[in-house]
Order: sequence, then C-alpha cells, then structure tokens
Amino acid sequence: MEPVLTVSAPAIVWFREDLRLADNPALAAAVSTGRPLVLLYIHDEVSSGFRPRGGASKWWLGKSLAAHIHQIKAAGGCLTIRSGETAKVISDVIAETGAVSVFWNRRYGGPERAMDTELKTNLKQDSIEVSTFNGRLLTEPWEITTGSGTPYKVFTPYWKAMRSTYQAPSLLPTPKSLTGPEVASESLESLGLQPVAPDWSGGLDSEWSPGEAGATERLWNFLEGPINTYSDDRNRPDKEAGTSRLSPHLHFGEISPAQIWRAVQTGISAGKFDESNAMTFLSEVVWREFSYVQLYYNPDLATENYNSDFDLMPWRSDSDALQAWQEGRTGYPIVDAGMRQLWHTGYMHNRVRMIVASFLTKHLLLPWQV
Repeated sequence: MEPVLTVSAPAIVWFREDLRLADNPALAAAVSTGRPLVLLYIHDEVSSGFRPRGGASKWWLGKSLAAHIHQIKAAGGCLTIRSGETAKVISDVIAETGAVSVFWNRRYGGPERAMDTELKTNLKQDSIEVSTFNGRLLTEPWEITTGSGTPYKVFTPYWKAMRSTYQAPSLLPTPKSLTGPEVASESLESLGLQPVAPDWSGGLDSEWSPGEAGATERLWNFLEGPINTYSDDRNRPDKEAGTSRLSPHLHFGEISPAQIWRAVQTGISAGKFDESNAMTFLSEVVWREFSYVQLYYNPDLATENYNSDFDLMPWRSDSDALQAWQEGRTGYPIVDAGMRQLWHTGYMHNRVRMIVASFLTKHLLLPWQV
C-alpha cells in the first residue's frame, strides 16, 4: 500500500558524516518541507565493504554524537540512534513512523556510493521520496574538469580552476525548531564508542573538543592570528598553532568547507587577513577537495597504488620493524616523536606525517598498506 502524503507524515533526516545543524543542506531542505522530522543516526558495523573505525575515530564519533544530541535537544528535537544494517534500519524506521521522505548529504567513497545508490533505488520503488545534497565538499567531484572534460590529475591547475570559479552558496542557518515524533532509540553509551579498561583517551580529551561548537571555536581561534603566518608556520612542527587542526572536525562534518571558505574570504575582503597566507590556507582546504576527486574516480585508492608501476615494488616483511615504527621506537628522534604524539593526542603535524610515511616505505621498505 502506498503511503498517504499528508503534511503530518514525517521526513527522515539521515545524519552520517555531517554532525552539525548549521549549513547542513539535507537538514535545511527537510525543515523547509514543514514536516515533522525524524533525526536518525545509524551505527552500521555489519554492512560489507566499509573500513572499520579505529579506537580514536570511535572516541571522536562518540563525543561528536553527544554534542550533536545536545544541540538537537536545545532545538526541541531528539536524535534517534539505531545500530545494524543500514537498509534494514531505515526500512524499520519508515514502518514505525510512516515517514514518506528521506534526506541525506552525499558520500563519495566507493562502498558508500554503492550503498546509497541501491538504497535510493529501493526507497523510490517503495514510493519514498529521496533527496540528496552536497554537504561535504565545496564542489562535487565531477564539477571541475579540464578543458577536455576529464578530471584533473594534478593539483595546481585544479586549485587555479577552483580559485577562479568557486562562489560559496549562502549560509544555511541553524534551524530554530526540530520537532518530530518520538521514536525508539538506542542509547549512545550502548554503542561502546568510548575506551574502557583501560581508558587511554586522556591525551585526546586534553587536545580536542569534538562537536559543532568545538569546530567553530577551532576555526575562529585560527583566524584570530595564526592564519596570517600560515604559509611559513604550517611547515614548522614545533609551532603549536601553526596549522588550523580542523581536519577531524571536517571529517565528521562538524563544520563545512563552505563555512571555512566564507569566513576566510570575508576576512580577506575586510583587510583582516594577509591575503597571501589566507589563500595558502584555502589551497589546503581545496587539497582536501582534490583528494576526494581522486577517491571518486579511483575508489580503490585506500588499498591500491595510484601508480601501478609500484605494484612491482619488492617490499620487505619485518613485523619487528613495523611494530617499532608504530610505537615510536625506531631510534630516529623525529620519527619517534611524531608517532608518540599520534598515540597520545591523535594528531601528527603534516610535515612529520610525510617524514614517518617516507621512513616506513623508503627506509624500512615496508608496504604503505600496513
């Protein structure tokens, strides 16, 4: 039986890696329908093809979800948490609520795209309206192409094309009301995202503030001064505030790249930021975009060599050397400092990342996939 389309029938907003209320196109579009909203997060560790989360990523997700729940409650809503196979969870929630539409922001990895495409097809066959949006990137991976219509494979011309053509859309405001039906939910604690026995997360707790508010604070602290010396200080591992440290906030969608772009461009226009340093910073935001382009057109990028010539590389196998590298016990001070910083805080400076990665592959001759 087809659902009856009434204004009281709810819409589902499926949160994924977009754990924010401001500048969230899927959420804004759902709010604009005037329907009651079912705000849903699915913790799916059973669907095939997805890389499992590590402990630090789970720690961040738990903290980010807690912050997201708090913000949603402040707007009069509640976040429904379910675990299990995504397709079944969404089917169950539709059956329980009578929802007639589902909204989400797009994902770009190979397994994610395959899941979303299949899910969208099946929902539409069941007369459920599906609306998807770009809430993760400045532009879709297929939007900026070379003169011959092919994707860019080199960053510098991609950056030049982006810089000359991109105009950030208007900011989507934070919804004032997020009311909807009461839906059965699992507790956040039941997901087991926080480490126990032992709890090794003290260093992460002291370093980070996951969540939308933490992301916004991190951006504004960076724009209050460090951005004006970014071009040089980003290359200095000894500089505490030399980089923005926004990458995990971007990964979990606590802030959008468009929000960053607008804030920086506004500061440039107002004469608040040194334009050269500010544009260097934006080029690093666009480097993230370029990485998504490469991932979109090369979905095996996380496990296969981008250059197939390296498939013939005669790698060594040395479990002791690998463990020493992982634990920061190589005897090379900057390599060990970087790895120990990563263990303790979840962070490693971009230049040190290059050093430790080169040490693994070019000195120890161990394959990068490990």
